[in-house]
Amino acid sequence: MKFVIYADHAATTPLSPTALDAMRPFLEQEYGNPSTLYSLARKPRRAINDARALIAEAINADPSEIYFTSGGSESDNLAIKGIALRFLGQKKRFITSSIEHHAVLHSFEALRRYGFSTTELPVERDGVIQCDELSAAMTPDTALVSIMLANNEIATIEPVKALAEIAHANGAVFHTDAVQAVSHVPIDVKALNVDLLSASAHKFNGPKGIGFLYVRNGVALEPLIHGGGQESGMRPGTENVAGIVGMAAALKEHIGKLDAEARYLNLLQKKFINGLRAKGLDFIENGSTNRIPGNVSLSFGNASGEVLLHRLDLMGISIATGSACNSKETTVSHVIQAIGVPEKYANGTIRVSFGPENTEDEVLTIIEGIYKILNP
Repeated sequence: MKFVIYADHAATTPLSPTALDAMRPFLEQEYGNPSTLYSLARKPRRAINDARALIAEAINADPSEIYFTSGGSESDNLAIKGIALRFLGQKKRFITSSIEHHAVLHSFEALRRYGFSTTELPVERDGVIQCDELSAAMTPDTALVSIMLANNEIATIEPVKALAEIAHANGAVFHTDAVQAVSHVPIDVKALNVDLLSASAHKFNGPKGIGFLYVRNGVALEPLIHGGGQESGMRPGTENVAGIVGMAAALKEHIGKLDAEARYLNLLQKKFINGLRAKGLDFIENGSTNRIPGNVSLSFGNASGEVLLHRLDLMGISIATGSACNSKETTVSHVIQAIGVPEKYANGTIRVSFGPENTEDEVLTIIEGIYKILNP
């Protein structure tokens, strides 16, 4: 098997050995259904409660405000459609931005089919949503505002606290898709003043297929799935105990080394950008200076991001182009279009997202690979 340099951590991350070790007992010995009454259910049930408390502590929430889901997409759908169903026949307007993840944008498309009105706010060249734009869009009929905490393609961190204040001042609920942000930047739901927050374990070295939704006490949602009484009736279905435990273990591990990892990833990012500039390559760096550490979006002039991806893959280097969650799409992504990247550069967009296991030597190898492709 050829050696692979993995630089697409914004798409997914390798499973932490710590998370795997925490999961193992619930995949092998402790297989009891936590909803049953006999003794075999006690350890799984206690493990879920402990994981809920740990995750709540990590984001400054109450354990009763954490609901487990299958991942970020389900959490986004539950937050948005759960509010919509709650306001059927009442408030009809929903607001988001033009650079959201498709889990949000496609949920808004569904709302329009259900008869709700939606608005997509524009962004600046750096991907930042302006508070004035939200203020102008708010109406007494607005039920929900959904703005991501950090963008998955260009890594820009949005002014969520200020945006949430505007939403609340106008009587609306505020949701943030924090899938790219949780465990990469400090999260305090009370300081952010958000009502709903989505997260996904596989973005921070947890298992795939598990996530959570924070729902502030007092905010009422209608469930999307109906069945048993699990997750206080909000998300019925037998709990993924191993996934829940693994997610909590991975999050705890990340929180403990948040600052050190951010410093290291920023070092790799700086080395990468400076190295490409030293090669004299023609590119635009996308996104704001206030960004997720180690997540770099670049648009190369008169180039093809798809060609760069495939040629680097042949060299054993894994990166992304456009949105990794829409891998069959070969047109310029909606995010790159929304921030107004010039046509000369837009098609040459790639995303390189580093993780703590990447080395400085690997950064140099990626630089050399890009240079060879663009200067054959």
